[in-house]
Amino acid sequence: MAGRTKDLVSVETESSLSKVAAKEVSKLVTLTSPWVAYILVFGIGCAFHVILDSDDPDVVAWTMFLMSAAVLVLTAVTFGQSHARSVWGKTHTTLTTLLAGLWVCAATVNGPTTVVTGRLILIGGVTVALTWNIRTVIRMKGLDQPGAITDPLALLFGQGAERAGMPAIEAKTTKASAHKVEGAVQLEAGRQTADDLSRKVPYVESGIGLPPGSITTALDPDDASMAKVTISDPRVMKRPIPWPGPSRPGASVAEPFRLALWQDLDELRYTIVGHHLQMMGMTGAGKGFGGAWNYLAEFISRVDGAVFAGDITKGEQTLGPLRPALHRFETTPAGVKKMLSELQAQVKPRTDYLASKGLAKWKPGCGLTYWLIWLEEFPDIFDCLTDKEQEAFLSMLKAIRSAGGTIVMSLQRSDYTQMPTLARGQLAKMCFGVENSADASFGLSERQQDAGCRPELWTNAQPGMAYLDAPSIEEGRFAMPMRTFAWGIDAHGQFDDERANEAMRAYSAQWPAAAKKVDETTAALSRLAEAPTAPQQQPVDRDLLLQAVELVVTSQYASPAMLQRKLRIGYEEAKRVMNAMQQGGIVGSLREDGRCEVNVPPGGLPLALAMVLGDPDTGSIDAGQNDEEDVEDVASEYLHTDDPDPGVQADIDDEIPDLEEGDPPLTFAAPAQRMTAEERGAALMKRLQELWDGGARDFSSGDLKPLWETTDMSRSWVQKTLRKLAEANVLGGYDDEAQRYLMPERPELS
Repeated sequence: MAGRTKDLVSVETESSLSKVAAKEVSKLVTLTSPWVAYILVFGIGCAFHVILDSDDPDVVAWTMFLMSAAVLVLTAVTFGQSHARSVWGKTHTTLTTLLAGLWVCAATVNGPTTVVTGRLILIGGVTVALTWNIRTVIRMKGLDQPGAITDPLALLFGQGAERAGMPAIEAKTTKASAHKVEGAVQLEAGRQTADDLSRKVPYVESGIGLPPGSITTALDPDDASMAKVTISDPRVMKRPIPWPGPSRPGASVAEPFRLALWQDLDELRYTIVGHHLQMMGMTGAGKGFGGAWNYLAEFISRVDGAVFAGDITKGEQTLGPLRPALHRFETTPAGVKKMLSELQAQVKPRTDYLASKGLAKWKPGCGLTYWLIWLEEFPDIFDCLTDKEQEAFLSMLKAIRSAGGTIVMSLQRSDYTQMPTLARGQLAKMCFGVENSADASFGLSERQQDAGCRPELWTNAQPGMAYLDAPSIEEGRFAMPMRTFAWGIDAHGQFDDERANEAMRAYSAQWPAAAKKVDETTAALSRLAEAPTAPQQQPVDRDLLLQAVELVVTSQYASPAMLQRKLRIGYEEAKRVMNAMQQGGIVGSLREDGRCEVNVPPGGLPLALAMVLGDPDTGSIDAGQNDEEDVEDVASEYLHTDDPDPGVQADIDDEIPDLEEGDPPLTFAAPAQRMTAEERGAALMKRLQELWDGGARDFSSGDLKPLWETTDMSRSWVQKTLRKLAEANVLGGYDDEAQRYLMPERPELS
């Protein structure tokens, strides 16, 4: 199919007459059951009085002992097995059993209709039966909820599950805290599974009156008729959560990362080693400042990892503040291509090294530095690769996990035109807010979609909200929302972009990549950021400098304050003028009193002015290189190979002769066929029609390889055009499982 669709879950309504009648009969039976029990107890008392009648005192004594023991046993069993909603309900059930048993004992000895026993069964029995009717009516009307909070989960699931069409389930609280309630749900064995419950969750939430996303379900690994549930309040995630600092500074990258808080306010514990990650979300959803920054901030604080990053789309904007902590950061297509090529070439040597150590995969202390390859705006990076380079990248994606590396690919929409299907199947999923449910299907795992995860509810209005399904994530968490930490929160609790950048730059400076000890290969591949240099001073205006020299030499007094006052300039500019005169030797160093010694006597003013003007006989304050460089021996200085044809000698002023008539001495390969956009489209349609006429009803990208081998079409252009054809219903869509495009009809442009 072109895309996976979700079936809407319909809630069964009890509209037929038989169902309505059955429900009313059930209520009637519930109300009459105490009176049936009342009659049964009276009958047992009558029967025992007749059957166990005896004139022997010993027989009567032993009979009463056995009956009393039986009553105590029944009372204890009732107390232990009672499932009433409150302490009062459990007490009510237990006392009813005890009183009924004691009356039967008394009726056995004295008879059921004596003055005492008769009045007890008449008055007491009717009273007890009525108390049961009162409890039943209150429970039916839902009036006992305030008194039923002994088990919060049972309370919440009571009416909600019934209204959602699942009346047979039983919920029991296993753990309750200030922020969440965890529990186990017993489903109807043989008729319901945890998947059924997960599909009904929105209706259960509606029946209870909870905010959307409050209930999270998970499978019980030990019992298919059970499910685990967690109830929390999604509204607690509305405001940004400040970054709390690194969780384990100085530890190994194999230790869990803390990237966010779950909706129940527990910390996310995420182990990154051994798998790759897709980080997807629309613009402004927080995958950069929230996802990338938190992930990388944890990684750079660990001792045995190195980051190789690339972003050819936004350059320095997202990852620039982290540059000091990155072992390599490329922002040009050529730089990223070279980096990926060099990394891919070292995968096999790394696996060979691990094999020599008897290791099937990377582990802390094995001698290799763990690599994190971060590719921001991945589709643009993948598009700039040639077909051969794309194949090499996909090969590295499959092999580098065991070689000690993780690749993170960040993008906005992971459809088949942006992300190779082969790659998408290798990735864990972290999905931030998206525009719609169609986009969400590319960012969520299969089981997240089945569990009803809806990142389209956030869009970019709640930046930092995300779902995560990856190895090391607990079973009950993959469908629970979380919020990543925010950097640069102001006094009002709001995100501030400038504060965030300042905070990240300061944090990255604490963990410089140059200070880490890495293996030789990592060191060779690294391109460490240069130490920041002092900003170049603004040049001093020459006329201003001449005035300052004349003033200082004439008055024999020099200080920045005096220059500021006399020349009417700013203090910082006065200091720059003073520094220029110090460099030229006109004044000495600044003393403690804020003055400088004047080195030129009053009669030396012409010489001092000549120095400022750059007199060749006296030198210059800002003496520099000549305007023309000496280029006579450039070849001997920079050329390190032998001259291939020493007989050819020429000078820059020599005349260039014309070539002789005839064929040119050099020939070149014919250029690739150049085509207009219309010609490309026509060639693509012709190829698709050829495939159809040949009997093909689906095809893969490889079937179109002749197009980009013989023309100037690129693979990425073909994929994007195929997507447009699918949207226009010229093609039947794309089958994700088979990884093939569908052609139910012959492709034709209307």
